[in-house]
Amino acid sequence: MNEDALAEELRRTVGELVRAVRAVDSMPPGEAAVLGFLDRRGPLTTADLARLRGVTHQSAAKSVKDLGAGGLVRGEQHPDDGRKLLLHVTDAGRARLRRERALRSGALGAAIRDTFDAGERERLREAVGLLSRLTDHLTGH
Repeated sequence: MNEDALAEELRRTVGELVRAVRAVDSMPPGEAAVLGFLDRRGPLTTADLARLRGVTHQSAAKSVKDLGAGGLVRGEQHPDDGRKLLLHVTDAGRARLRRERALRSGALGAAIRDTFDAGERERLREAVGLLSRLTDHLTGH
């Protein structure tokens, strides 16, 4: 298999894995994505979130509105531009995000235990390191 075919197989397989793991989510994917970005990157505007997620401003604004109504995000006036809101994840939002991540990790961990023997789990550990390096290369880190 050449590198281009390998790349396509990897893209397809990782995409299917991500979709399978997200099947256990208890909140809409857009909301989980917003919480994740705010948790990892700190305060952002709705426009920042739309750009990072690759969605329209309206779509990001709906997720932000729903999260705000649930007390999971809060907004404050942007210090450099009073027309904008700077969004923060709340403690309740962080707790909800931890629960979502635990659901995903739990489902994936159970599948790993059920699917692979000890030797295969070790090979998977090595593959995760390779995938991390690949991700770092693609993202410039």
